[in-house]
Amino acid sequence: MTTYSPDPAHLIADEAALRALFPAVHELAGLKSLDRLDGHARGFVSRSPFLCLGTQGAGGAADVSPRGDAPGFVLMLDDFTLAIPDRPGNNRLDSLSNIIANPEVGLLFLIPGFDETLRINGEAQLSTDPALLERMAVNGRAPRLCILVRVREVFLHCAKAFRRSKLWDPAHHQDRGEMPSLMKMLMDQTVGAPKDEAVMREKDAALEADYKGSMY
Repeated sequence: MTTYSPDPAHLIADEAALRALFPAVHELAGLKSLDRLDGHARGFVSRSPFLCLGTQGAGGAADVSPRGDAPGFVLMLDDFTLAIPDRPGNNRLDSLSNIIANPEVGLLFLIPGFDETLRINGEAQLSTDPALLERMAVNGRAPRLCILVRVREVFLHCAKAFRRSKLWDPAHHQDRGEMPSLMKMLMDQTVGAPKDEAVMREKDAALEADYKGSMY
């Protein structure tokens, strides 16, 4: 596959050129940004079992990480502060390292069946406060740390993207079997997957067993 090279004549290089392509922002869209968690934002966060966490490293490289648990897993400590438990993962610590280098974060909260989303921007810190972590324990296991987010901007996002994608519509759900297992893809991309299908099935089963034993 040849490398794509964009035509500089068609690149947008400044905000004035960008805004010239679009109509003026709708009045409500311009006014909807809040600087705290109001009742509607609280209701959304309390129902959300999933969020995407956007971070940036010291050099500017961006990263987005999924975070999920039972609805209400993100604590609202006051109108300006969220606490997100850091559950066991792959220990790359990409998001956490980025937060140490650059505290600016963006959060996108989702609720299954809702076409709207909630966006929150702010500054993050990492905390090992035992009293706080104990409030986040599941099955007797507290997280090693949590992400504290000082809220700076809160606003609801409209349904257009979800309605275009039909994300929650079962009629548009795709067959997972049309792609290889996660373990197969990871091994193909790294050390090479075994050719023996029985061995590959054993590795897939081992991953599933690890999920069951290491969720918390």
